[in-house]
Amino acid sequence: MPRFSVIVPAYKLQAHLHACLESVLSQTYESDESPAFDLEVIAVDAGSPDSCGEIIDEVAARDPRVVAVHLPADPADPGQGPGPARNAGLARATGEYVLFLDGDDTLAPHALRDIADRLKASGDPDVLVFGHAHTHWSGEREYVLPPHLTESGPVSFPLDERPDLLRQPSPSWNKAYKREFTEREGLTFAPGRHTDTFWSYATLLAAGSLSTLERVCVHHRRRRGAAATSGRYFDLFPQYDRTFDFIDSRPELNRWRPVLARRMAEHLVAASATVLTAPGLSARTRTEFFRLARAHYGRHRVPGAAGLRYAGVRFGTYRIYRVLRGIRALRARTRALAAKVVRPVRSAALGLHYRVQRCRPVREDLAVFSAYGNRGYACNPAAIEAKVRELVPGMRTAWITAPEQDATVPSATPRLRPESFGYFEALARAKYLVSNVEFDHRLVKRRGQILLQTHHGTPLKTVGLDLTDRPAASRDTDAARLLADADKWDYALSANRHATLVGERAFPASYTTLEYGSPRNDVLHRATPAGVAALRELLGVPQQSTVVLYAPTYRDYSRSQHLPLDLERLGRALGPEFFLLTRAHFAYRAPLNRTPLPRVLDVTGYPSVEELFLVSDALVTDYSSLMFDFVTLDRPIVILDDDREAYEAARGTYFDLRSCPPGAVARNEDELIDIFTTGHWRGSRSAQLRSAFRTRFCPYDDGHAAERVVRRVFLGDSGSAPAPTGRNLPAQRVRGAEFAPAGASR
Repeated sequence: MPRFSVIVPAYKLQAHLHACLESVLSQTYESDESPAFDLEVIAVDAGSPDSCGEIIDEVAARDPRVVAVHLPADPADPGQGPGPARNAGLARATGEYVLFLDGDDTLAPHALRDIADRLKASGDPDVLVFGHAHTHWSGEREYVLPPHLTESGPVSFPLDERPDLLRQPSPSWNKAYKREFTEREGLTFAPGRHTDTFWSYATLLAAGSLSTLERVCVHHRRRRGAAATSGRYFDLFPQYDRTFDFIDSRPELNRWRPVLARRMAEHLVAASATVLTAPGLSARTRTEFFRLARAHYGRHRVPGAAGLRYAGVRFGTYRIYRVLRGIRALRARTRALAAKVVRPVRSAALGLHYRVQRCRPVREDLAVFSAYGNRGYACNPAAIEAKVRELVPGMRTAWITAPEQDATVPSATPRLRPESFGYFEALARAKYLVSNVEFDHRLVKRRGQILLQTHHGTPLKTVGLDLTDRPAASRDTDAARLLADADKWDYALSANRHATLVGERAFPASYTTLEYGSPRNDVLHRATPAGVAALRELLGVPQQSTVVLYAPTYRDYSRSQHLPLDLERLGRALGPEFFLLTRAHFAYRAPLNRTPLPRVLDVTGYPSVEELFLVSDALVTDYSSLMFDFVTLDRPIVILDDDREAYEAARGTYFDLRSCPPGAVARNEDELIDIFTTGHWRGSRSAQLRSAFRTRFCPYDDGHAAERVVRRVFLGDSGSAPAPTGRNLPAQRVRGAEFAPAGASR
């Protein structure tokens, strides 16, 4: 008996059927008892007029795991939906568990292996629910992993412990069903559209045990230009009638009636909006739909479903629904019109306010800070702001930030909203303005104001005016504005001699360079082993794991993220003693791994990269300036240099990283895995490279860089930058053991 029967109905899906079947047949899952036949695919030609039948026969002829089933075409009713084909597949299925795929869906790689592992861990429940992704016809994907799919808590549970499973749209193809359970309950699909409605709710209600898998296992294709036939919408009503009949036949399920009645109301509201605008439907058809919606709303007693949202289905008139929709549209147009009027008026008022404030005296006791275009409390400005509050009595500080970043700003630091009246007053009157990116181009520097540009890392990739001959990387760079901004700077911070030389060439102006080190790295020298352990606990990282932080940088030559690693494969290759943190570049606004994986945690949204450094035993990166900061901890770094030619052509670098890397260099995923599995990532050669890199690029990183900046800029100490005072680093550890000192043999 095979472990899995995957049932694939196909009707007019010839363009996608090959990919669907191949995604199942290429699964890596095998059993010890019967590796060749632990999977059967029941492909059902639902009387399709295209080549679906021939494709199924072709695949079945070359793979004995495929069972071909052909249903006769019904010219009188070609649109029966997938229900009859799924029932035909169920009748032929012999597997312990049954899964359904539409003929244009695909299984994610290793999905059956993960499903099998979860079924075994949860004691073979009646139903396993897993995540899925909607793949739009345009190629975009929308991942669906709601909170109720969490694997925390009991591995197997009754529906009462996860009632949210009933409150979500519930397709049949995001679950695995024990075949013995479906046969015992006599569950089948009804013909027509929305056939998943009854099947999914009935299986969840009848199941004695459920389990969840927090992983995307199915990619469901959303088709373009679906036909607007009346049956597509009216078939919804008998499906819910059948669901409530099922509840009525089992008195013990009656407690779930209010939950499903509310779910029906939500479903009808969504369908009503579609019926109202769908092309090809007559007014009579629309009116009849709303009449039936009202009847179902009343018949199945929907509790708590009131208000304008439900008015269309509650009162059941097409005219009322059109009036309500018109009111909402009018309200939206009114808001848009008001915005067109209010926005320029407010902009003019802010401009006038700024000009008035520039006539008032500069406030000697006010310093204003921002980082990364007002993205929160971070980087060198944050370290300097904290040190100003410590060393400069009477100095008031303020931080410019958007509301969603408020939590990152210390409570002792007042917040300023961008584009507010307080913001422009601060630009006009603050004595000190500090940022790590360009200042607001509307800023008119006044006599007595001091601007400090901290930058945000040692430059490896080309910056500033050096980008002018690289159109792919400089598409958003305005050279004239860049120079105008640099002309306002009084000081520019530098971490090392390399950064000084690059900065003065890429941002030519008359500012003073402060070669003092990186204030944002001061925290790395103050951390204690107890503090690092507390951070690991906060992140949920096992204390004894070897933590690897993977943080690639932005690619100018591609709009999408560069993803050279199969994170699942990497995690398996490293083994259970390793834990992987992944951090995408902020410009992509998306994590590196959308699907949860074992021993992999996405930390893209974590506010402090320095804290991530502290919990990490090693860094894997490419051309990111993070390497210049992480190396101060004297912990191993591995460079993944897989697209060097493309990156150099688009962005360019100031030196060949392969000639003086901070550690081992991998050219692809296989080499990266080899570097870790052989131990080269932390060997003596890696330590020697790291020592040379650290000596060159971290001469002033001793925990006192922010203090040097504050004493020079805010307290007027004109002395030269002090020499390094020695390093006081937190405990260096790999699974509780210390690293070999840089340059030492191992």
